[in-house]
Amino acid sequence: MTRAMGGELNSDDLLPEDVDRAEEFVLCDNSSTAVVEAILFAAKEPLPARRIAELAGLADATQARTLIRSLNTQYDNSGSALKVYEVAGGFQLLTRPEVAPYVRAMLGEMAEPNLGLSPAVLETLTIVAYKQPVLRAEIEAIRGAHSGEALRQLEEEDLIRVVGRAEDLGRPFLYGTTRRFLEVFGLRDISDLPPLSDVDKSG
Repeated sequence: MTRAMGGELNSDDLLPEDVDRAEEFVLCDNSSTAVVEAILFAAKEPLPARRIAELAGLADATQARTLIRSLNTQYDNSGSALKVYEVAGGFQLLTRPEVAPYVRAMLGEMAEPNLGLSPAVLETLTIVAYKQPVLRAEIEAIRGAHSGEALRQLEEEDLIRVVGRAEDLGRPFLYGTTRRFLEVFGLRDISDLPPLSDVDKSG
């Protein structure tokens, strides 16, 4: 079907079979959005756009991102408690921060990871997050205390990992954060960490 030069296409110009095809297209688009929503709902961890496209049978990651934006627009317009967030290099369907207290009240400790980290371990994690890649010696110099046990606990929790070795004598380990660290703290990547000045104020 072609449209006349200088004319404007309207429903009267469409043949019955063209109307059917148009309706099928709209349904298909809505269906794809629903499929993406279902995939995100079922996922236990953030999914990259490319993986979402594969699972949903979409053309590519760009289409997946477009449908995610459409989904978030629907959530925003309806005042939904849900939103798709970009976390740890992928996308995850989560409740909005505003309703988090109500979710915690209902689910208790199940609502978020109960890491049970001591202040010393959290301090070590903060140093790794902001200074990575960082040596154990550098961490201990900043803290003024031994950090071997803290590093061990953080590795067990899969919050940090060895990311390489320094060129110094003995080639000591360099530490950095993991993808799980990003997931736990709701970050897209390390650049989303708040400025240290903001961290100091909140403390």
